[in-house]
Amino acid sequence: MGFLDKLKDISKPTSSGQQHFQPAPSALPLEQSIKRYRKQRGVNLGSWFTTEDWLATELYKHALEPRGSDYDLARAPNAKALMEHHWDTWITDADWEWIRSRGFNSVRLPIGYYHLAGVCPDVLKGTDYAPYAAVYEGAWPRILNAIETAGRYGLGVLVDLHAAAGAQNTDGHSGMSKGKVNFWDKSNLKSTALALRFLASTLAPNPNVIGLELLNEPKNDNRLQGWYERTLDELRPLTGPDFPIYVSDAWDTNWYSQWAGRRGDFIVVDHHLYRCFTPEDKAIDGRSHAAKLAHEFAPQFLQWCGQAPVVVGEWSAGLDDSCLPPDTPAGERDAQKRAWVAAQMDLYERSAGYWFWTLKTDRPWDAGWSAYNAAQAEILPASMVRRHGQADADAHCGYWGSHGGNPNAHVFSAAFCRGWDDALMFLQSEGQAELGFVGHWSRRRRDEFAQSGQLGDAAWQWDHGFAQGVQALTLQALG
Repeated sequence: MGFLDKLKDISKPTSSGQQHFQPAPSALPLEQSIKRYRKQRGVNLGSWFTTEDWLATELYKHALEPRGSDYDLARAPNAKALMEHHWDTWITDADWEWIRSRGFNSVRLPIGYYHLAGVCPDVLKGTDYAPYAAVYEGAWPRILNAIETAGRYGLGVLVDLHAAAGAQNTDGHSGMSKGKVNFWDKSNLKSTALALRFLASTLAPNPNVIGLELLNEPKNDNRLQGWYERTLDELRPLTGPDFPIYVSDAWDTNWYSQWAGRRGDFIVVDHHLYRCFTPEDKAIDGRSHAAKLAHEFAPQFLQWCGQAPVVVGEWSAGLDDSCLPPDTPAGERDAQKRAWVAAQMDLYERSAGYWFWTLKTDRPWDAGWSAYNAAQAEILPASMVRRHGQADADAHCGYWGSHGGNPNAHVFSAAFCRGWDDALMFLQSEGQAELGFVGHWSRRRRDEFAQSGQLGDAAWQWDHGFAQGVQALTLQALG
């Protein structure tokens, strides 16, 4: 049975009409999980599957009014051929090669629930997209191909449910142009739950998938945390506790980082950071934003990172044109963006990862939002990889001893050496990234060590020793 046949079997309705999904697979061996646990330095593949009118301007010339979402494209004449041509041409082998050449190690792939029409047709029942299921029948094989292709280039894929049934926010990128949040309607909740169960059960066993994001930028609501918890209760039997599930902070990062930190499973909090939309943001230039980020926002951000794994799933070089005088030379505008990007990257390097928004646009030039243009203008660095020197794989015990360690503290020393060795393994792996999710990786190594019967009640010693070993190796290799 081929992989696509297995997917069809997984999503086959039972006699009761309910969708059948396979139980949790065994966790991937740690050595096959490096893509999931490394520090993520990625780029969004915006407007490939969930599209946006300001990125794919040529495509939206065919949309019906108000020309603001996939829904307006789905209703266009020849929509199926139009969308399939777009999916087949927006990202090419040249794009994948460029992403790898710039040192990115992952991509964030936004999709909508309607892209499952061909493989899980019940997901569209009772939703706005039900009449347009045929338009999206060919989407899922292309999504699978994108994941497979990314893997061949050494890239991990974060699959992001960018558009949920009914729209989880008021923006067009949620799949609708109505400016309304109808996500909480009963039929839309049912559709979204089915979509997520399908995605979780099919993506968790794939080593090229580094995680599943439940919702992109949902409008905050006092029902959201409860929905997260119920959804996780439904998905964890399908994924196991060690598959990374990403949750949007809904612009309340402190609340959700504390909530995620109390959970025992692999939950990652996604924060999006832009400084170009509010009147206050438009009133100051890029260097001022950089200074405010470093001196005012950074302490708060690092506090969140201490509470739970936090990533910045979307960020950019974007600044509003009005933040500088109209006659500002192009070179100075680029310099302002360069300062803003440098400050962001300095901070985000202290988190578990980040994804630039976005890879490309079809407009002639946009160095604020197109990674291609930002790289051409040297606003983004030549490589996202942090260069490191030589690190000695056998130096850990000597290092520990010279810094006051006691070689008789068996659990601590074993954890320190394991942390050192694993940190080195990550740096020497394809992509040359640091171990990013230290706590979750340490926990799995601790469970392995416990099977020897030597851990006892010294779990805290393991956690401290492992973290110190990772930190020591990283300092030696990266300075």
